[in-house]
Amino acid sequence: MEYPHKSVLLAEVTQQLNCTRECTIVDCTLGGAGHSETILENIAPQGFLLGIEQDDAAIDAARVRIARFSQQFEIFKGNFADIDKALTQTGLVKVDGFLLDLGLSSLQLADADRGFSYQVDGPLDMRFDRQSALKAADIVNGYTEAELARVIKDYGEERWAGRIASFIVRAREREPIMRTGQLVELIKAAIPASARRRGGHPAKRTFQALRIEANHELEALKTALDAMPKWLNPGGRIAIISYHSLEDRLVKTKFKELAAGCICPPRTPMCVCGHQPVLRIVTGRPILPTEAEIEANPRARSARLRVAEKVPDADS
Repeated sequence: MEYPHKSVLLAEVTQQLNCTRECTIVDCTLGGAGHSETILENIAPQGFLLGIEQDDAAIDAARVRIARFSQQFEIFKGNFADIDKALTQTGLVKVDGFLLDLGLSSLQLADADRGFSYQVDGPLDMRFDRQSALKAADIVNGYTEAELARVIKDYGEERWAGRIASFIVRAREREPIMRTGQLVELIKAAIPASARRRGGHPAKRTFQALRIEANHELEALKTALDAMPKWLNPGGRIAIISYHSLEDRLVKTKFKELAAGCICPPRTPMCVCGHQPVLRIVTGRPILPTEAEIEANPRARSARLRVAEKVPDADS
């Protein structure tokens, strides 16, 4: 099965994860296995990779792509919030690296039936796992105006959130909003013409917000950030690629929290908290794609890679 997707920051991820023979790596967002294929080329035949993925189409494509490494990988169907369950069921005790690539795949965007794209008309779905209950249409047609405004403002950072929510509520009184095309036209109508002329497609931020809400993306990321450090070997690394400020801020804040030593109040004469750092921040500033990569893959433009490393004796 063809899975047309260019992996972002591929060389940088492989380098930062220190992928060498005998490593055990967990790709928490397996997708079509673009990153995982290169990782397996570096760690096989002694190493092992666990891929976590909730999209059935991606899993099918990944199995084909990395079939030649059949003895070196296993796939767990689930969300990256399920890290504890995935590693326990696989029988892993400690690992040497985690990767999270939080972006959408090209296939997900290109498939109109998935409802992720504001460029093509399709059903308002936006679920990564098509067996999950909550669709974008349920949010658009079922949330109150205040709830809609909150989601669009908080998760889309959309200044016109209240106005968009109002337009949605009035429109759905006439008929349900079930198609992406319907929603795009409502958003365009809600945002003043002067504001539509800058900042990219006017529906971009609202679609992002609905996708995050439908898939509980930020809650899943928080759960994963809490889970990963305890599974790492000393010197093991976490590499996370984010694509918008909400994700990047969560990652940056959690890494900083886990890298902190003493957390006693500033005027405490001596440390009484006993708090020890768990991680060392490897990337003071995020690693960005090169101009050459952006030219070859424009969707890489907003990517930000942050890396942290487990410090020795963090579990003792």
